[in-house]
Amino acid sequence: MGRGKTELKRIENSTNRQVTFAKRKNGLLKKAREISILCDADVSVVMFSEAGNMTEYSSAPLIEQLARYQKESGKTLWDAKHERLSAEIDRVRKENSNLQIELRHLKGEDLKPLSPQELHALENALEDGYAGARAKIKEHHRKLKKNGRLLEEENKRLSATYVSAAAAKQMEHGSNVKVELRNGVGCI
Repeated sequence: MGRGKTELKRIENSTNRQVTFAKRKNGLLKKAREISILCDADVSVVMFSEAGNMTEYSSAPLIEQLARYQKESGKTLWDAKHERLSAEIDRVRKENSNLQIELRHLKGEDLKPLSPQELHALENALEDGYAGARAKIKEHHRKLKKNGRLLEEENKRLSATYVSAAAAKQMEHGSNVKVELRNGVGCI
C-alpha cells in the first residue's frame, strides 16, 4: 500500500526539520549521482542548510557548469571583478605549484627532468644559500664570543666589588675572616 500525499509546508519543529533536511538532502544527492551516471548528464546541486552549511555535488567542474548556465540562460552570475579574481586565484595556484616543485628540487628530490643548465642554476642557488647560512652562523658565534667576554668582565667587576665589600665588612667587625678570590668568585 502506498502512503498518502503529505502536505508540503514548513516543518515547525526545528529538530524534525533538521532530520528531514538531512534525509532528503542525502536522497537528492543520491538521485543527482544516479542521473549523472545513468544518463551521462552534467548535474550540479548546491544546498545551504538553515545553519548556513553548504553541501554540493557536481558531476563536472562546477565553474564550467556555471559558465555554461550563464551562457545558455543569458543570466549574469558574476561580473568582470569576479573574472579577475578567478584569474588571480589560478595564477596563485600555478605559482604555488611551481614553488612546491622548486622546493622539492632544493631538497634534492625529483631532479631527473632537469636539464644540465637547470642543475647548474640549482647548484649555484644552493651554494649561495650555504654561504649565507655559513655567514649567519659565523656572525652568531661572534656575538656569542662578544657576550661571553662582556659577561666575564662583568663577573670580574662584581667579584672585585664583592671582595671589597667583604674586606670592608671584615674591618668593620674587626674579625679575622679571610676573603679570597677563587676562580673569579669571592669566598669568605
